[in-house]
Amino acid sequence: MPVSKNPIADADGAPSPEDITEGRSTLGDRLEGAADDILAAGARPRPLRQAVREDAAEMRDWARHRGSQACEAIRDEPIRMTLYALGIGVLIGLLAAR
Repeated sequence: MPVSKNPIADADGAPSPEDITEGRSTLGDRLEGAADDILAAGARPRPLRQAVREDAAEMRDWARHRGSQACEAIRDEPIRMTLYALGIGVLIGLLAAR
């Protein structure tokens, strides 16, 4: 860890705050630093209600897309999908019996 050239910080041997934050090593520390940089740049997070609405709309679109893919797969190969469903049901039953 680099030591500050500040004579006041050297008086008691403690590193300066800049020296402490320069050595960010954990992912959490780097993420927190990135968040601080974004906030310092003036970017504001979305309001919670807007964020929830946008995320709910995105999830709804994803679910519709995946649902239509599942319907197409069932129409294309009904026996195979029935066997998959049966296998999943058996696994769930075995897990529930434990």
